[in-house]
Amino acid sequence: MKAVLGNKEYFIDESQKKHYVDRGYDICDEDNTVIAYGRRKTVPYDEYAKVVREISELKEQMQRLSGENDVLRQQISQAKQFAEEANTKSSGKAKPKEETAG
Repeated sequence: MKAVLGNKEYFIDESQKKHYVDRGYDICDEDNTVIAYGRRKTVPYDEYAKVVREISELKEQMQRLSGENDVLRQQISQAKQFAEEANTKSSGKAKPKEETAG
């Protein structure tokens, strides 16, 4: 595995992993897939604020859509109940005779 920080790359073994992570290096496996992120990572405040704002908007949208979903479920339930009542009423009556064109 290797420890990577900027343009520095060191081949390390498992015993050195914690040391390099603590110093801010990302640890990658043989396929260059990050298996551990280095400490001391920072995110610019404007990116953080943008993400917080987006999360807030998505939570509001989720609540609104959840409410709409509840209304639609209720309408489906009412439609099923209406259909069952209609089927029950029509099964008790004789079928209408078909007219012949002639």
